[in-house]
Amino acid sequence: MRLFLFLLIAVSVLTAMHAVVLWGVHPLVAGRHRVPAVVLGWMGVMILAPLAVPLLERAGQELAARSLAWVAYSWLGLIFLAFSLFAALGVWELLAWLVAKGLPGLPQISVYGTRTAALGLAAALGAGLYGFYEARQLRVETLHLPTTKLGAGRDGLRVVQVSDLHLGLLNREGALQRVVSSIKELEPDLLVATGDVVDAQLDHLNGLSDLWRGVDPPLGKYAVTGNHEVYAGLSQSLEFLARSGFTVLRNESRDVGGILTLTGVDDDHVQGARSDEAALLRAQPQDRYTVLLKHRPSVAPDAAGHFDLQLSGHTHLGQIFPFRFLTGLQYPRQDGLYDLPGGAKLYTSRGTGTWGPPMRVLAPPEITVFEVHRSGSRENR
Repeated sequence: MRLFLFLLIAVSVLTAMHAVVLWGVHPLVAGRHRVPAVVLGWMGVMILAPLAVPLLERAGQELAARSLAWVAYSWLGLIFLAFSLFAALGVWELLAWLVAKGLPGLPQISVYGTRTAALGLAAALGAGLYGFYEARQLRVETLHLPTTKLGAGRDGLRVVQVSDLHLGLLNREGALQRVVSSIKELEPDLLVATGDVVDAQLDHLNGLSDLWRGVDPPLGKYAVTGNHEVYAGLSQSLEFLARSGFTVLRNESRDVGGILTLTGVDDDHVQGARSDEAALLRAQPQDRYTVLLKHRPSVAPDAAGHFDLQLSGHTHLGQIFPFRFLTGLQYPRQDGLYDLPGGAKLYTSRGTGTWGPPMRVLAPPEITVFEVHRSGSRENR
């Protein structure tokens, strides 16, 4: 029943988006021989195509699933961009009609027509092409965080965060190789992954574990689960992370080299994941620098003040503008560093990969470097 409801909602949303775009381009295609029928048929296929991808994958048709995924998800990104533009046009037309109705003496200022349709399509296509480019422009964001709580006489520590790689059908060896190469250049003391490392079926990701094992920071590699680890199959996801050399923290804490405490909690989608974050954090030495790994950028009110830095991801900053305004409704802290009560900080990564459409628009992917250093001291590296 839950799956049926999800499919019904997904098809309804996709149908509504396509209907708005069809309205927007209607002046271009109306009256042209067979063109409206072709457009309508293509849209019908593309509404169902994203749902067919996992079915092909589960049937073992990897090549067919990957090929369809490239087409369907790329189209999904383009249709979202076009929908955003034509929805704005629709709002304008509605307001213009209401004003004309309310003030009969004023003309209705309508801009709906072939020129607007052509401009909207061109803008969506241009933004989409740029989105494919931006998705490959991996940025390194560096933050300097002073503290008096580093242990073992350590003056500085370099922590590197990756998040939301979504390794699967579309993000594979090439994408991970770029990430791994960047991580190696950064020479981290500690690497953390804040969920959604994997996506979808995992039986064709074995070679990616070898790439991950080539990253071996002196203080180790740690990860927490995200919602897509659950969608892919939690046991499979945990096995993949273990083969890749990650220690997965599941509602537990670790002393890392006597330097800091690392605490990780399961994502809310993990069955029985609800844990008492505050109790878990209070049980750790309060005079030691504590980093909380949590996939979603939500802060438990009673946990604030019991950690120094929370690292999260999940939102992708919407991935394709203007979707960030929707993700921001649930997660207002969705991009960058935020101050929390008790002197703690939250950093939300934009994510290192892509989910669904292989594009990003005004939300570039990132690897984040945290230079944690003793107050008054800056270690030279």
